[in-house]
Amino acid sequence: MGPEAAGVRLDRLLTAKVPELSRTRLKALVLGGHVTVDGRPAAPSHRLRLGERVTLALPEPAPHVLAPAEPVAPIVYADDAILVVNKPRGVVVHPAPGHGDGTLVQGLVNQIDPDAGSPLRPGIVHRLDRDTTGLMVVARTGAAYQALVAAIARREVRRTYLAIVHGRMGTLEGRIEAAIGRDPRHRQRFAVVERGGRLAVTHFTVLERFADRTLVELVLETGRTHQIRVHLSAVGHPVEGDPVYGPDHRAAGQLLHAATLAFAHPVDGRPLRFQVDPPADFLDRLQHLRARMEGSWC
Repeated sequence: MGPEAAGVRLDRLLTAKVPELSRTRLKALVLGGHVTVDGRPAAPSHRLRLGERVTLALPEPAPHVLAPAEPVAPIVYADDAILVVNKPRGVVVHPAPGHGDGTLVQGLVNQIDPDAGSPLRPGIVHRLDRDTTGLMVVARTGAAYQALVAAIARREVRRTYLAIVHGRMGTLEGRIEAAIGRDPRHRQRFAVVERGGRLAVTHFTVLERFADRTLVELVLETGRTHQIRVHLSAVGHPVEGDPVYGPDHRAAGQLLHAATLAFAHPVDGRPLRFQVDPPADFLDRLQHLRARMEGSWC
């Protein structure tokens, strides 16, 4: 290490030098012996000295078999080509680091052909965040998978969301257009960025306004990771209960729900439209806001 690294903790140096890996992942690599200082394992807190050599050896990814599990999402519709499910809050769509089991796709894998997409994400043509509830379509065959992916790329799949957001939105309807990319300060998050992001467009319509909250309907024109949450936070109205982009990080639940899903059937082209109500805690919160507004006029 050069003079600029002298006295710097090993974990902080790695975070600066390898920004594509999370701090948690880097710490696990250090504790697992995959990072050495002068050929010897070191603790994350090790402070580097002038001339020490740091080596990071990324292990080969372990082979992963998608193990079937008990279903975790009610099926709203099923035929030979597709499934439409109502994803509960807290369910991860497919296996990922830190979420290897109990995923939505593991509960459906026995109903999906092996050629319907990726081996670890069979049938998955779009996703919902872990804490977002509501409708998803899952392909059961390879042909249905390809057709749905193409329809999403052509923006022919209409997804409508409901959200309770912080603050009283002044504009009744509008369009949020802002590129989204990795947050340069927090690599596990996304943010509206000026350079290096991907175009993202969200349409919104205010349905009800309360003293300090707003019920809003949102339609995605694009489908970027965390798009609705990032866009609403950027305009000063984060989703209530959002554990990452909102002010109430300890809230019981994120009040964002994929309420309607409309698309042409991937085999016969007939129009399909599905709608599900938000979960009970979302509706309870809405009822509380309405009651509080009515009480303020007494």
